[in-house]
Amino acid sequence: MFTGIVEELGEITAVETLDDACRFRLRGPVVTEGARHGDSIAVNGVCLTVVDHEGDEFTADVMAETLNRSSLGALAVGSRVNLERPTAVGARLGGHIVQGHVDGTGEILERKLSEHWEIVKISLPAELARYVVEKGSITVDGISLTVVDAGPDFFTVSLIPTTLALTTLGHKQPGDPVNLEVDVIAKYVERLLGTQGSTR
Repeated sequence: MFTGIVEELGEITAVETLDDACRFRLRGPVVTEGARHGDSIAVNGVCLTVVDHEGDEFTADVMAETLNRSSLGALAVGSRVNLERPTAVGARLGGHIVQGHVDGTGEILERKLSEHWEIVKISLPAELARYVVEKGSITVDGISLTVVDAGPDFFTVSLIPTTLALTTLGHKQPGDPVNLEVDVIAKYVERLLGTQGSTR
């Protein structure tokens, strides 16, 4: 489990394309400290497994399903990525409960600069709209954010200078894809109430 508090901006250093998968080599001095084979690291919000680890770099395999359902397939050598290790039991939950299981992708639609923050508008797949509410939580490229406005096919978030400086959202422009993970609690509540697909 993750919390959506990005630990560092990493970088893709190598990409190996396989028949039905892809292998990434990533640089991340913070998240590789003490890393072992089989550990989990969230890469732009996608939970990946460490295959190899050497120095400040690690490799991770990404299967076709993940490439198809996330924006990881658009990454190339030199791409910057948000990295986070799983939260430790007993640690502070700084963001919200994040599984690292991407529900879909959105696209940066608009950026509005203010004096002390920036409002970013992001497209929202129709099937995910019912899980997104004003002042609720959503994960964008692995970043735990609070929804400002929620529309039928978009939402907005307000980014503070720290988020802009330390995550990929400080660099992404209109048209760029982002990974989205909605609040898992909303999905469990829907399942328990048997209201999936309801318009009420």
